Formats: sequence, C-alpha cells, structure tokens
Amino acid sequence: MKKITKIFAFLLVPGAYFLMPNPAHAVCPICTVAVAGGLGVSRYFGIDDSLLGVWAGGLVVSVSLWTADWLSKRSWGLLKKSNNTINTVASLIFWTLLTYVPLYSANIIGHPFNTILGIDKLVFGSILGFVAFMLGVYLDKRVREVKGKQLFNFQKVVFPVLSLTIFTLVLYFWGGYLYNI
Repeated sequence: MKKITKIFAFLLVPGAYFLMPNPAHAVCPICTVAVAGGLGVSRYFGIDDSLLGVWAGGLVVSVSLWTADWLSKRSWGLLKKSNNTINTVASLIFWTLLTYVPLYSANIIGHPFNTILGIDKLVFGSILGFVAFMLGVYLDKRVREVKGKQLFNFQKVVFPVLSLTIFTLVLYFWGGYLYNI
C-alpha cells in the first residue's frame, strides 16, 4: 500500500503542475501560429511579396513580443535589472535580423525590380505589417481598458489578425497605385 501511495504521489504532483493554468502571454501562441500559417499559404499560392511582407512583419512583431514577455519573467543577471522596453527592443532586433538577413543572403530581398516607392516589396510590406500588428495589439488593449473586459472569446487573437488582414486587402486592392509613384 505504501508503494502505491508513493507512485500515486509521484504521478499526481507533476500531473497537477501540467493542469495548472499558465499566465497570459503578451501575444498568444495561437496568433503567432495563425500569422505563420498565413505566410506559408501565401507563399505557396504565389502571392506578391508586399502582401507576404505584411504577414512577415506581423510574425516578427508577434514573436518579439512573445520573447520579450518570456524574458521579463526570467531572473537572469542583466534581465533582472532591465525593464520590459529593453527586452522588447532587443527581441525585436534579434528576430528582425534572424528573419531578414537570411532573406537578403538568399537574394529574396534586394532585387532592383521588386520595389514599391523605391523600397523592397518584402521590406515595405513588413513595415506595414509591423504597424498593423501593433495597431491590433493596441486596439485590443484599449477595448479592454474602456470596457473593462474582452468583448468576445479570442479577442486577443482576432484583433491583430484582422488588422493584418485589412492592411493586406488595402495593399492588394489599392497598392498597385504605389508602383507608378
């Protein structure tokens, strides 16, 4: 009986740990997966690089915010003394370099005929994606402040993804005018 109790306790404690709810992340993993899925699908169907860039920029921001949130919860040397802004900027620089340096090395970024307003289409779209994703995150936080609660389930996911979708559609339908400027 004593051996069964030890085995039960050995299995119960880790099991209880995995059943405990996790604290909320800055940007949820579902949103990051949705953005990454959008990237893969759009590249597969041959969608323009500027539209792909919107989703790539959103993904970089999403992963950066997620990394900054993760770093802020650690108590390692310098991280213990740094504030969340430093963690966010550092993770944004890290993920930007990790994303765009290989694309530049593979000659995906930098082709002279693949530009909008003199900026590479992928980089241009990424800047728009950065703005769109941050706008979605801001609107989610603002709605929560004003209403005191979320309006619907997965609001934290819907606002950034909807913002990226709107920016993508605007660029798709009216972005052609930018080629002639």
